[in-house]
Amino acid sequence: MIIIPEDKIGLVTKKFVLFGTNKSLPDGKIIALNGEPGYQADTLAPGLYWGYWVWQYSVEQSPLTVIPKGKIGLVTAKDGAQLPVGSILARHADCDNYQDARAFLTKGGQRGKQVGYLNNGVYRINPYLFELFAADITNIEDGMVGVITALDGTPLDQNSIAGKVINNHNNFQDFDKFLENGGQRGLQIQVVQAGNYSLNPWAVEVEKVEMTKIPIGYVGVIISYVGGEGKDVTGEGFKHGNIVNKGEKGVCISPLDPGKYAINPYTTKIEVVPTTNLVLNWANARTESHNLDKGLSTITVRSKDGFPFNLDVSQIIHIPAPEAPKVIARFGSMQNLVSQVLEPTIGNYFRNSAQGSDVISFLSTRQERQNSAKLAISKVLDEYNVHAVDTLIGDITPPESLMKTLTDRKIAEEEKVTYDTQRQAQDQRKTLESAKALADMQGKMVAAQQSVEISEREAQALVKKNEGEAKSIELKAGANSKAKILNAEAEAKQIELTGNAEATKIEAIGKATAEAYEKQVTAMGADNFAKFKITEMIGQNGIKIIPEILISGNEGGNGPISGLLGMELLSMVREKNNSKEILNETIKDALPKV
Repeated sequence: MIIIPEDKIGLVTKKFVLFGTNKSLPDGKIIALNGEPGYQADTLAPGLYWGYWVWQYSVEQSPLTVIPKGKIGLVTAKDGAQLPVGSILARHADCDNYQDARAFLTKGGQRGKQVGYLNNGVYRINPYLFELFAADITNIEDGMVGVITALDGTPLDQNSIAGKVINNHNNFQDFDKFLENGGQRGLQIQVVQAGNYSLNPWAVEVEKVEMTKIPIGYVGVIISYVGGEGKDVTGEGFKHGNIVNKGEKGVCISPLDPGKYAINPYTTKIEVVPTTNLVLNWANARTESHNLDKGLSTITVRSKDGFPFNLDVSQIIHIPAPEAPKVIARFGSMQNLVSQVLEPTIGNYFRNSAQGSDVISFLSTRQERQNSAKLAISKVLDEYNVHAVDTLIGDITPPESLMKTLTDRKIAEEEKVTYDTQRQAQDQRKTLESAKALADMQGKMVAAQQSVEISEREAQALVKKNEGEAKSIELKAGANSKAKILNAEAEAKQIELTGNAEATKIEAIGKATAEAYEKQVTAMGADNFAKFKITEMIGQNGIKIIPEILISGNEGGNGPISGLLGMELLSMVREKNNSKEILNETIKDALPKV
């Protein structure tokens, strides 16, 4: 009695055969199918068994085969049919996932590495026939693709670099179906995208590569190295390479739009072409982020007068999306376009242009030369399916001596402009001040104007008033004329009488004065009278030429007595003057009465 527990299987070995013809295994076999001595194909499942005599049978208990999560079981058969020549993997046999050894051997199972594998689970595998190896499940991360190389299959076609496309093999997980449908060994066109796959590492090799990314502002031109021989779709006008339909070998007429694509980089090349404006710099110290101009440098030219100088140039180009396949078919890459067309075209244009001008003229006509360069270069690039947006001349570095001359000239021009500006500013200030003064006087002018109007109106009123008064006077003239005549005659008579009286007065005064002087000269003598008049004048003006009292000790003629006499004489003169003034006042008072 043999008891096999639930977690075991029974492996049976037959030691000998007493009766019958199957007393030994056929040559090359290690598993007995027909009761031959040796390892038996059938295993004992868990349970109770009778008849396995210990002297004829040996029953060994073996654990169940467990394939853990995240693993697959690779199977090698120790017995079975021979592999076909050139094959490295045994084809599939219907044997309940290798649990039915008899079915495997009777239905064409082949010895060696099996194309099939065991997924996660528990299996009753006969270890006398099969040997198992655990392998990891293949994981393709996000943003990656798996490039497949088949290790078995028919040979590749001549001039092919990858096997033809095979369908219905579940991303190479059913490799037996791949082989059955004519799959070829080697690089495969098809790829597997992100996910987990049960791939037999004996059947395929997987290389993980990044997905092809087409940025915004670019298109991806497809250059296929596999597929059927395509016919050029551009017609007779384009003779620079074959542009074919999708799926054919050559440059595809339809570029890829921006996005991510699962592309096999070994069978298909994606040339990224910018469709936005692209700037290329011929300058030593400047390179754009696309690095297409990293090999370009400042252009050195020579002028007509023999001076070498450097200039920086920027060229802006645009490649329309439909024209991108033609550009790649013609040049192979954007870098080739730059090195084979743009660099020689632009460099030679400016060298030729500089030789027809001197340095100063080249500098002073920069804008005109820039416009001419744009037209000439645009005409050339149109032939290569490239649109020239603009050509810009950057820094120009002429010889230092010429640069100084140009700088001095420019400074002089700027100074002239500065002086003109200052003069204009002064003129403006003058105008402003005049306007300001006029504005300040505006109030006074308005007041004066109003005053003039008021005066005119007052004058008009006065004229009216005077006209009225004149009318009144005219009316009264007749009545008053006699009165006015009488008044005039009276006033004339009064004036006449007053004049006669005044004349008589003056004549009387003159005669009296003359007689008085004559008498005084006679009495005093001419000399003394003169001294008297001088003394009189001094007294009238109040001038003190001698002290009022002078007492001298001399006893001569000029002693104290003489001083007293002088004082008395002075007093008499003053009294006389006062009398004369009184007389004059009296005469004045009397004249009006006369």
